[in-house]
Amino acid sequence: MSTGVMSRKSPVTAVAPARATTARASISAKAFNVVALVVLIAFAVIWLIPSLFALKTSLTDNGVAALGAKDILKTWNPTLHSFSTLLGSSDIWNWYLASGITSVISTVLTVVFASMAAFALSRLNFRGAKVVLAMILLGIMIPAQVLIVPIFQELNAIGLLNTYWSVIFPQVPAVIAVFIFKQFFDAIPKDFEHAARLDGASVWMVYVKVIMPLSRPVIAAVTVLTFVGVWNNLMLPLYMLSNPGLMTIPVGLATIQGSYGLRYADIQAGALLAALPLIVIYLIFQRQIVEGVAGSGLKG
Repeated sequence: MSTGVMSRKSPVTAVAPARATTARASISAKAFNVVALVVLIAFAVIWLIPSLFALKTSLTDNGVAALGAKDILKTWNPTLHSFSTLLGSSDIWNWYLASGITSVISTVLTVVFASMAAFALSRLNFRGAKVVLAMILLGIMIPAQVLIVPIFQELNAIGLLNTYWSVIFPQVPAVIAVFIFKQFFDAIPKDFEHAARLDGASVWMVYVKVIMPLSRPVIAAVTVLTFVGVWNNLMLPLYMLSNPGLMTIPVGLATIQGSYGLRYADIQAGALLAALPLIVIYLIFQRQIVEGVAGSGLKG
């Protein structure tokens, strides 16, 4: 009789610890979500404060902005004088044009050649593949500043200095783009490739018709990241271009700071105008950037 009672009570006693464990897990999950939310809000505020201060400075008169941060925050008389001064000048439109040309061409060439190199490393079996991959990873560790002088000498030897190509060519072999593409290609099942091969597709057709259509997220991510990197590059065009008509946005902003001295409002307005296209691009493609980086296995 007692055995029957114990057997009837045993399911209840087994369910109680399970419910307690589930409740504790739910509380832990809620606590983690709260902590994560607080951390995200803190980081958002830390990021927004300098951005809002830059916007406030750009809407302040140059005379007030030169007095310091306290006067900038105390004065609430917004003016668009700095923006109208910059947009009314033909220089900034030339800077936009130069940055647009170099960024678009560099991005297109980088995506094409980096994806081809990554396809070879991921899908083709050839002697020395591991050595090539090791050299690519080694290239990620080399600071770009170290290569400025050799690149300058090479471009000078072939007569490409002071042209857009002197800014474009050195930025096309982006080793990090090759690595990101390879990580993404490795995750694509080979069944698609085998099916295409059985249908008579060549290696080139597999790359064009199978791999690249499946890689749209990583293509979008590499495209945006490359475009932003080329657009914001200051050192390379600063050394390679001496013609004022070929100046890019970062170089042009450096000339504003040098010629205007303490006209901080104009400097901040120029910086915001330079960042505006990048902000728009990121807002449009932020989902593709996240999907591409997540799919490549690059996790922080």
